Amino acid sequence: MDTGICIRRVYEEPSADDGLRVLVDRLWPRGKSKQNAHIDVWLKDIAPSKKLRSWFGHIPERFDEFASRYRRELDANTDTVNRLRELIADHPRVTLLYGAKDSEHNNAVVLRDYLLGERDRHTDKA
Repeated sequence: MDTGICIRRVYEEPSADDGLRVLVDRLWPRGKSKQNAHIDVWLKDIAPSKKLRSWFGHIPERFDEFASRYRRELDANTDTVNRLRELIADHPRVTLLYGAKDSEHNNAVVLRDYLLGERDRHTDKA
């Protein structure tokens, strides 16, 4: 990917190509020590709200609606989004780390698309 923004499951082995590793989950990943996680920045405030995360429940059929609601939360969370944008601007490559098992239906996918301006990727035509 040549955008400079990658996503990777936090449980995968870190890669030399990861660049700045940013955890974008509200909860620390189970079973991962801070030492072994190789996380440079933890932006838990950029993660979906507890209410939204609970509603989604990682049910793939809810993903499009989850993505739409999460983007609205991001729109309202300008300080944290701007902080992440600054980190991205300061590093040639940033890897957004997530803990979910599903690599296609998770908040990091929505966040990467949001940052890249791909708002309608998941049926939200906003």
